[in-house]
Amino acid sequence: MRCMSNEPTLRAPHAASKERHIKQEDMMVLSRISIAVAMLCACTVPPALAQGKSDSTMQKLEAFRSTGGPMTLETVPQTGPRAEALRRNLQKIKLPAGFKIDLYAIVPDARHMAVGPSTGIVFVGTRKNRIWAVTDRTHTRVADEVKVFAPGIDFRVPNGVCFSQDGFLFTVEHNRVLMFPAAEFFYEGGDVAIAQIVPQGQLIPPEEESFNHGARACRIGPDNKLYITLGQPFNVPPKEKLDQYRRMGIMGIARFDRDGKNREVVATGVRNSVGMDFSPKDKTLWFTDNQVDGMGDDQPPGELNRLTQKGQDFGFPWYGGGKVRTNEYKNDTPPSNVVYPQAEMTPHAADLGMSFYRGNTFPEHYRNGVFSAQHGSWNRSTPVGARVMFTPVKSDGTAGKPEVFAEGWLTSTNEFLGRPVDVQNLPDGSLLVSDDYAGAIYRISYVGEAGGK
Repeated sequence: MRCMSNEPTLRAPHAASKERHIKQEDMMVLSRISIAVAMLCACTVPPALAQGKSDSTMQKLEAFRSTGGPMTLETVPQTGPRAEALRRNLQKIKLPAGFKIDLYAIVPDARHMAVGPSTGIVFVGTRKNRIWAVTDRTHTRVADEVKVFAPGIDFRVPNGVCFSQDGFLFTVEHNRVLMFPAAEFFYEGGDVAIAQIVPQGQLIPPEEESFNHGARACRIGPDNKLYITLGQPFNVPPKEKLDQYRRMGIMGIARFDRDGKNREVVATGVRNSVGMDFSPKDKTLWFTDNQVDGMGDDQPPGELNRLTQKGQDFGFPWYGGGKVRTNEYKNDTPPSNVVYPQAEMTPHAADLGMSFYRGNTFPEHYRNGVFSAQHGSWNRSTPVGARVMFTPVKSDGTAGKPEVFAEGWLTSTNEFLGRPVDVQNLPDGSLLVSDDYAGAIYRISYVGEAGGK
């Protein structure tokens, strides 16, 4: 990789002459890009594994060179019959008194979201090959532009997206981790600053790649490290796989330095987590987990878990969810130190993305509690889920009883109008909910009197 000098010369985007004063916001951009350059040069970036067009594009971007790609990017229309149909569907959604839900953006295949710390631009992952950038330039709380992000990169299931507080966007694919410095600045064009944090094929062994349970979630922790969920590819894994999986953090959660070094396993015994967040109060890590299929309609339960110390074991595959033993391991002695869920969720509702509520516009009941998305069942004779749940957190840091917060995407005739995936905070105190079935993002806000439930 060709690095810039230790003190790169950078020009303010609006500077017309040497004498013109640089605006404060431009100085912030320059500072962030300077940090980005330093971090990129500090990263160890291996050569491309192949010589295709995508690898050539990656090499150019890593070296801060233009790829020559188009500057006009693919956008998604935000008006018309589709938008109106989605708004009509939202009229069926039930919320607690004082809340309302609106269409925020049409975003194809919308999965996990990351809200930019400087601008509020929402970067949206998918289970396909796109990441989208969603912008509300007028701050009217509805997106006016949705366009493709980093179109020159060949993404492979870029479900996981997360921001560091200093403006670095991390994207976690099925078997690769990339980092985009100053993504909120560079997203306007086709060329973006980029570094490979974990190169393709090194997050998990390539022979363990599978289309099943390959969607990752990520967060930057209070320790400034990158946390990644690593689902295992089986319903219940064979016994000969356990040692390898536990050693690598497959079937668990792994932690890395932000440059990809010093990999550690922080949680094991996790079947397939696709959502996590850190408590704003005590900094413990909470995460959802999906239970074993094929055990009947009403067992085992879904899970909301809490990690209080490194290395805790959450019981899978001895337990399929909660304290329900799996058929495959029912005659095996489980670990003696299993950590059971903080809260049990409806079986097969498919609990995915989650976030603690950090705003102050919702009533006190919801503050510092957990909002989580239930994608909806497939392995059940009568469908359940397709809703947003809320779990309060008590003063001792443990979970209260989960309650339904937003529902109505599953109709009385068992049709899905939408399937929520992720929940994220906007800076104004409202919540965003992504929906990969409808291809949309919704915004939930509180309009009632403060101090309600």
